[in-house]
Amino acid sequence: MDVTYPGAVAPERHRALPSIGLRLHVAEWGDPAAQPVLLLHGFYDHVHSFDLLAPLLAERFRVVAFDARGHGDSEWSDAYAWQSDVLDAIHVLRDLGRPAHVVGHSRGGGLASDTAAFDPDHVKKLVVLDGFGPPPEGFTSSAFQRHHGAPPQLLAAWLDWRRGVASRESFQPSASLDDLAARRRPQNPRLSHEWLRYFAAHGARRVRGGFAWKFDPLAARGTGPFRPDWIAPGWRRLRAPMLAVIGSEPDTWGPLPEPLLAQRLANVPVLSRATVRGAGHFMHIEKPRETARLVLDFLAEGA
Repeated sequence: MDVTYPGAVAPERHRALPSIGLRLHVAEWGDPAAQPVLLLHGFYDHVHSFDLLAPLLAERFRVVAFDARGHGDSEWSDAYAWQSDVLDAIHVLRDLGRPAHVVGHSRGGGLASDTAAFDPDHVKKLVVLDGFGPPPEGFTSSAFQRHHGAPPQLLAAWLDWRRGVASRESFQPSASLDDLAARRRPQNPRLSHEWLRYFAAHGARRVRGGFAWKFDPLAARGTGPFRPDWIAPGWRRLRAPMLAVIGSEPDTWGPLPEPLLAQRLANVPVLSRATVRGAGHFMHIEKPRETARLVLDFLAEGA
């Protein structure tokens, strides 16, 4: 689908990489001989969520991203577990042939942190873009509460949702890309319809009745070790320096309250922090140049 967006540059190269029984879609920008930077996307996203940030980083680096299993153009799995996603990231890292910097957004930030902790010899520096886990009560704002009522009604709604996920029919088609983008907007209220339409054009396929996301509904079961007291202690094993980035503006997915964020980040041995002004959770989309400058400056330190 020929849909464009100002400043967005699609990947220059594509390939498939086998990992734990399925094929991952790997995409690249920039000089293949340059120092690699691995980008890890968030939940419900895909490699094209980096089409604004990646070309800016590719002026200096070989930029690599992959669709997580069950996302984008990677294959679907029979079951999903966080550990499989970590191993997928490690397989992509090792396939690069040399240690790389790792940049992760949202769920990809948690994945990047665990990847760096479990495979420290292959990670030089780590950048996390608002990917520090949920608050203790989980993501419970009104934007996430699809159902309301007494416990029996909530339980019935949850069981209906689980049946839909199990049958992989929980994502009903939208008649057009515009409709699909509009359905995404409540989750991403700060992103423009034009961007969401571009995102949908790369993240959806034509089906009977219109367009449906490529994302496997069953992958929602593998969102990560998001029990809050499990998140930060593992960061004590990190050897790579971390740049922790948040946006200045409240958004559906963050940022965490500062006392809680500071408490979690206190577990990181070598930490730098930065804030993208005028941006929310998706700072790499709202403010790609400002985000790229923070990342590039951090990666250049001590180089």
